[in-house]
Amino acid sequence: MKNTRNTYYICLIILFITFIASVGIGSVPISPMITVRLLTNQILGIGVIDDIPATMADILMKIRLPHAILMLLTGAALSGSGAAYQGLFRNPLADPFLIGVASGAGLGAVVAMSINWPTNLIGMYTIPLSAFVGAIITIFLVYQFSRVGKRLPMASLILAGVAISSFTNAITSLLMLQSKEEVHRALSWLFGGGAVSGWQPVLAMFPYLLIGAVCLVISGHSLNVLQFGEEQAQQLGLSVDKAKLLVIFAASLSTAAAVAFAGIIGFIGLIVPHLIRLLWGTDYRHLIPLSILGGGSTLLIADLLARTLFAPQILPVGIVTALTGAPFFLWILRRVKAEGT
Repeated sequence: MKNTRNTYYICLIILFITFIASVGIGSVPISPMITVRLLTNQILGIGVIDDIPATMADILMKIRLPHAILMLLTGAALSGSGAAYQGLFRNPLADPFLIGVASGAGLGAVVAMSINWPTNLIGMYTIPLSAFVGAIITIFLVYQFSRVGKRLPMASLILAGVAISSFTNAITSLLMLQSKEEVHRALSWLFGGGAVSGWQPVLAMFPYLLIGAVCLVISGHSLNVLQFGEEQAQQLGLSVDKAKLLVIFAASLSTAAAVAFAGIIGFIGLIVPHLIRLLWGTDYRHLIPLSILGGGSTLLIADLLARTLFAPQILPVGIVTALTGAPFFLWILRRVKAEGT
């Protein structure tokens, strides 16, 4: 990958711009300059903000900032996980949504919610754990049902993912319908509405995402070696089973934490890694961290569209990603078929 440092600078600049736009645009517009002044004062204690209304600072710090951070972390987690799954399965169509991992994590989260919907920070920590268990079970089932000998055919992977995803979605819907008081909130969560607001979900999900992201980044070299096939990777000195276990753990943990609080948001883990791969190459040592940065920016943009396209009505961000991601998926599918012929 050429000009690697410049590539990271570009992605960080895009992430900064989209983040400032996300916290500044809304029913009460906040200019980029005021946004930066408020953030530097409230976070770093730098500067004077006596000329800025206190209500504007409250809107920024208590509502928009935690929501923007939640979307950033969710996009980063799903995109980084998607890149890792694609490398692990050596399949360009593998992502947390398509192979059912997101749906399994969603089922695990809903099970925790249906037992006792958490209202405090301690209670919220149980949701990602339950979602992680659901994600691990799902990825195990998909892998077992789609594997043919030592091969993992693309068609089998997709079919197994769709089947298990449909099954887990059905159970999820049943549990939500039985939750009479929380059905609207749960439906909003199901479509990627980020039904839980404030700083509590951000604080609860961050430790899980940090562990997952670090493990994904350090797995870059292993994923590069795995592209030669498991047998050759073993001959090159890679402990294949340990490498695969680390990737599955990290990607599933990241996906589970994202789904637990932001809902099921499709196609981010498919679109962003492909764009990064097309623009800057296939080296997973850089593809994964760049996908993490790009995923945060992309979901911030999607969330901004969801909040402004039909304002004052707010769309679930999962609808926006599905409307844009489905055509992109069909283009990838056609491209893969063309390369295979």
